[in-house]
This record gives sequence, structure tokens and C-alpha cells, in this order.
Amino acid sequence: MPFAVPGQTILTSLPPLALYVHVPWCVRKCPYCDFNSHAAPDTLPEARYLDALAADLDQSLPLVWGRKVVSIFIGGGTPSMLSAETVDAMLAMIRSRLPLLPDAEITMEANPGTVEAGRFQAYAASGVNRISLGIQSFDDASLKALGRIHDGNEARAAIEIAQRFIPRVNLDLMFALPGQTVDACRQDLETALSFGTTHLSVYHLTMEPNTVFAKYPPILPDDDVAFDMQDVIEDRMTAAGFEHYEVSAYAKPGARCLHNQNYWEFGDYLGIGPGAHGKLSFHDRIVREARVRSPDTWMAQLLAPTEGATHLAESRIVAPADLPFEFMLNALRLSNGVPTASFAERTGLGLQVIARPLEEAVRRGLLDPDPARIKATPLGARFLNDLQELFLGDSDS
Repeated sequence: MPFAVPGQTILTSLPPLALYVHVPWCVRKCPYCDFNSHAAPDTLPEARYLDALAADLDQSLPLVWGRKVVSIFIGGGTPSMLSAETVDAMLAMIRSRLPLLPDAEITMEANPGTVEAGRFQAYAASGVNRISLGIQSFDDASLKALGRIHDGNEARAAIEIAQRFIPRVNLDLMFALPGQTVDACRQDLETALSFGTTHLSVYHLTMEPNTVFAKYPPILPDDDVAFDMQDVIEDRMTAAGFEHYEVSAYAKPGARCLHNQNYWEFGDYLGIGPGAHGKLSFHDRIVREARVRSPDTWMAQLLAPTEGATHLAESRIVAPADLPFEFMLNALRLSNGVPTASFAERTGLGLQVIARPLEEAVRRGLLDPDPARIKATPLGARFLNDLQELFLGDSDS
């Protein structure tokens, strides 16, 4: 039965606002990657990219005027391919246009094959206070199977360089890799923990559509082996003092990724750069945006637009009937869920519109019965897609 929802979203306050900046280039596109990344030309058009980024932000300022930014995330692609001077100019440009909180988290993604000590020292001086390193594995055979440009020794060196200059370092790891055993997965985890970093993101390798792996799938560990790997990861991370606070994220106390947590709590984010997505709340609506994916087209439409051209691929108001599912798609990824009151605060809808699916989820043992929190049970976390689908607008639940 479709939800009986009011025809208009009414928000009494706006959520925190974050900024996402997309850098579209990488040395070589990995066969599993479905992000908007493109093999870099011989010379990066850094000045043109920065001019377009400023124009993109300028056109968006009326939508976020007066709102303070709680975090910045520079993602890609491989942002660490950018020169230190470009990153410094980028952050200066952003600060001149948007008010940042004094303690704003500023994260930059980096790949070990592009890490240089001098550049990382300069990134830190520009204000980058968190680095996310795409390690994926320390095993050379696994890295080769994943199409990565670095080896295990470069991964270790990159971590040490990052820790020397950046206050907070996250390591991205993957498991259920081609030919990987449970013991090899455990060894990757032990190596990562040996560096003493306070945040790890651990992802199950999946075959995403429109990737090389989707067309030519490698032989992967079966589901039982992958589940064993998950159990090893969970047990070892807990023993090491990490909190499993989101489906793929583990953090020591006080070390959560604030930018990503804002996503999961259905906060707002402005996305600039080719292919960047955004979600912005207003008192009477919630809007989703997406930029055009092609870097050249995005730059051209911002810097030398033809009549009627736009750098936006999409700008739409989210229908009230779609908001329950969008909210739950994010909030239920958090291990501790969210306060029940945040549903109304972030969607502008009354709790009554999800009363029936909430009851059904509790009845099936997928949702915690605590009325003060919306939180998946261990069973709900294991069957997260089934739980989230209960909140689709065309649900019969």
C-alpha cells in the first residue's frame, strides 16, 4: 500500500552542510571501479579545472548562502595527483566563498602510487587534516589482480608518510578478492592494524555494472568464505578497540569520519566537480543534484557555455513519497542507528508515514523495538537490503 504522505515537505531546521569536491583523474582506471574516474592526460589541466571548480561553486552559492560547512571531502579519481599548489589554491578559493567551522574536517583521498612526502607536507599546511589511503591490500598478487598501480611496499611507505604529516589517517581495505584466503584476509588486517591508525574502511569486493570485472569477472571466494572473512574482520577489529559504527567503517573512539557520518544521518552536502552529486534541504523541499560526468564537458559548460548549456545533469525535488526510503537507505547503515526524532527533522514528514513499515520491521526481527531509536538488529544488519526495502513508497507492508 502506498504511503499516505503530505504533499509538501516542511523542515523546521536545516541539517549540517558538507562540501564534496570531485577530482576526476587517476593514473589508470581499476577494473572494479564504477566511480566517475578517467585516465589522466599527460598534463593535468589543473588551472582550468580550478577555474571551473570556482565557477561551479559560485553558481551554487545562492542555494547555501549563510550556511556553515562542517566538512570537506576531496574525492576522486585520485586527488593526490594534484600539485600542492593546486590543492592550496582550491582550499583558499573555497574558504573565500563558504564559511567553514574552525574545526572543519578536511579529508583528501590518496592512492599509494601517487604519495610523495613533500606534497603531503604541503597538503597538511594547506589545511588537509585527514587522509584516506586506498590501500586495498598489502599482498602483491592481490594488488595485481585488482589492477592497482602500487605494491605492498609502496602501501606501507605511503602510510608512514601520511602519518608523519596528517593528523588522521584512514586506510581503505578490500576483502573477498580474487584467490584470497581467510588467512590472507587476516594478514592484510593485521598489517593495517600494525600502523596504529584510528580508522579503517573495509569493503567487500563487488562486481559493479559497467566495469571491466563485470564484463570479465574474476574467480572470487564463495559466499561461505566471504562470510568467514567478515567474521574474522569483526572479531579482530572489536578486539583492537574499534567500533563498527557503519556497514563498512571501523573507528577508535572519537575518530569517526564526520563527513561520511553526515551522509548516513541524512545531512546535506553540496557536490562540485564533474559527476559530483549533492543533496540540499530547504524549508519546503529537498533537492538532489548531479553534475555532468565528462570532465571536458563540465569545464566547457562552466567556462565557455553555449546558449542553454548547463553543467548540471540533474536537479530534482525529491518527492515526499520517496523520502522514507532515502532516509532509511542511509540511516540504517549506522550500527547504532539514529534517534527516531531525526526522521521528522531531516525529512519534514511526520513519523506516522512510516508507522506501518516500522511495525513490520520490528515484527520480523529486523529493527530494534526501542521507540527512541531507528536501529537495525543484528539480523536486520545482515539482511539490510530487505529491511530498507520495507520503506519503499510502493511497499505493501
